[in-house]
Amino acid sequence: MTTRAALATDADAIASLLLTSFREFEPLYTTRAFHATTPGSEEIRRRLGEGPTWVAELERAIVGTVSAVPMANDLYVRSMAVDPAARGRGIGQRLLDVVEAYASARRCARLLLRTTPFLTAAIGLYERAGFRRADEGPPDLFGTPLFTVTKDWRR
Repeated sequence: MTTRAALATDADAIASLLLTSFREFEPLYTTRAFHATTPGSEEIRRRLGEGPTWVAELERAIVGTVSAVPMANDLYVRSMAVDPAARGRGIGQRLLDVVEAYASARRCARLLLRTTPFLTAAIGLYERAGFRRADEGPPDLFGTPLFTVTKDWRR
């Protein structure tokens, strides 16, 4: 597996991966929240201007992605996904490592992300990586419950 910065030409593959990764959870989202979680190619290309996006590849196929947006002293992590067929291979942890290296190089104080309570495998990954629940951020995304986790790793 390799990781690299995403290019605008990866937008279609990233949009497809997000849809594939979250499709099994679609009934648990409101319609608007699911569409916000699985943006299309144009939105992915627009987001590339807000902060970095990385992809993980296996045999030249994109099987994982994560994005980050600098916010004051924090780095907001979003749109993390791993293809269901590639889960269990350490791809999510590798992507978190890339994000953390980026945050460290920029001297960010902490990482933060928002997730839904039904993404239990992802929550387990975040907890193993040192993220803890925080009482901040919006409680929902268009009616789908959310909570924030943070990792204050600069000591």
